[in-house]
Order: sequence, then structure tokens, then C-alpha cells
Amino acid sequence: MITRYASSVDRPLRSAAAKTLIAHRGACAYAPEHTLASYRLALQQGADYVEQDLAVTSDGALICLHDDSLERTTNVADVFPERAVVDRATGRKQWLAVDFTLAEIKRLDAGAWFDARFAGERIPTWEEAVSAVGGEAGLYPELKTPTLYVARGIDQTALFVESITRFGLHTRSAGSLIVQSFEARPLQALTREFPSLGRTFLFEVPDGARWLSSSGLAEAASFATGIAPDKALLDNRPDLVDAAHAAGLTVTPWTFTTRGGAGSGRFGSLTDEMRYYLYDLGVDALFTDNPDRFPRG
Repeated sequence: MITRYASSVDRPLRSAAAKTLIAHRGACAYAPEHTLASYRLALQQGADYVEQDLAVTSDGALICLHDDSLERTTNVADVFPERAVVDRATGRKQWLAVDFTLAEIKRLDAGAWFDARFAGERIPTWEEAVSAVGGEAGLYPELKTPTLYVARGIDQTALFVESITRFGLHTRSAGSLIVQSFEARPLQALTREFPSLGRTFLFEVPDGARWLSSSGLAEAASFATGIAPDKALLDNRPDLVDAAHAAGLTVTPWTFTTRGGAGSGRFGSLTDEMRYYLYDLGVDALFTDNPDRFPRG
């Protein structure tokens, strides 16, 4: 059965001058990441977009999962103890999501690790996430680790492209779907398939010198509509934000959080830190685990 999600219920887009709140893995400071509970709480806390990291199961289903493997956020080690593989880089056991069918993954508890009151939460499919968010906010999926799936003979980007049409996402309001990736290849493919689709290119501190140069920004602009650097790259550098804007790119740093005991450093609060990036440095949007702390002006 094909389910389509009509654009008639989409929330009106904010003005181009408005600052945009992206709920990172949902409201994951308060609920287990990439669960429907986290997504729904993000909506309650006023998210403009809800992020979904997309992995692929062995039978080709797109699911919402940050890590390539399942052990950090589920009880997979208890349910499938014999299915572990050894990560050659670390020597640790792991349970790669791509080694499991969707039916097997749906047996896993994805909430109890965070707090007992979330026991019974499941890893949602991409379709379930689309349905849960509906038209209350935009969707901000990330195509995670494309090279892993290439090595398995799985075309993650093609699966995602097919889902856009199957769910009717291409008919939603302009700007209500933005796709992100740390790799250029899937964004290049999406440029060809859906040239009007928002596409955000992520990069970390070691890659900042390349991508925040004038040539790097010009290259990024050939396949992306925005960049998402680690926030440390932009600190005290409003010139970099201006340069990206001059190249026609939006700027969306990551990640602003209280998780893991993260402090606000020299800032009085997480809200003050976000305000500095949004209004002093002039970034367009940001990813936060704490949607309720986002400053609207």
C-alpha cells in the first residue's frame, strides 16, 4: 500500500529572514533519540524542522537511526547476542543495522536505555517519521554513511529518491524537505533528481580549511544549497558566514546541547550560546537537542 502525505496540511513557511530551529534527532535531550516520542516532543517544543538520520535494513527499509550499529540505543545485545560482529578498528562487538531485517529491528527496545519510562519505544521507519511529523514541521533527513551501503550493494540514495515520490514529498510546500549528508555524492545525485530540493553539506573541523575557503564554498554551491559546519569552525568568524552567504549558501552549525553534561562554556546558558551564533555571527539555522531553549529573537 502506498501512503502519500499531502501538502495541504503543511505549516506555512517562515520568512527568509527568520532563524530556523532544527530538532537534532528530535528533542533528544529529553527523550530517546530517533523515536516517535522524541519527534513528537520536538513538535511540542516548536521545532521548525525535525531531523531523521536514515539507515538501511538488510531488506531495504529506511529507518531512523544515528549510528551504523544498534547496540548504543537498543537492547540488541540481549535479543540477538549471537549476531554480533567485531569492528576491526576498535575490536569491539557491534550489531550493524544493515545486517538485520526490519521485522527483527522492530523487536528491539529503543527507549529503555534513555529512561525506564520510555521502555517499549521502537526504531521508527522513515515512513513512520514522515507520518508522525506530518505538516506540523519540515523534515530534515540525513543520508548516513553512504559508503557502507555501497559496499553492501545497496543504493541508499535511490531508496530515498523513490520514497520522495512514493510519499508525495515532492508535492509539499517549498522548503519543507531538506536533505543533508557528510558526503557530496548523494547530494549531487539529488541535485539531478530534484534540483529545487534543499541540500545541506555537513563537515567537521578537520575539513573546515578546505570547505570554508572561497574555492571550497564555490564547489559546495555546485551541489548544495547550504553548509552545516561544526560550530567550532565559525566561532568568532562572522566573515565566514558572510562568505558562505555570498556564495549563495545558508549556514547551519551543529550541535547545541545540554546532553552528556555539555556546558555553555563562556556563555551564560545554552540559549545565550545559540543567540550568539544566530544573531551575532548571523547563521541562518542551527541543530539543537534542546528545542525549548531556542531563542526567537
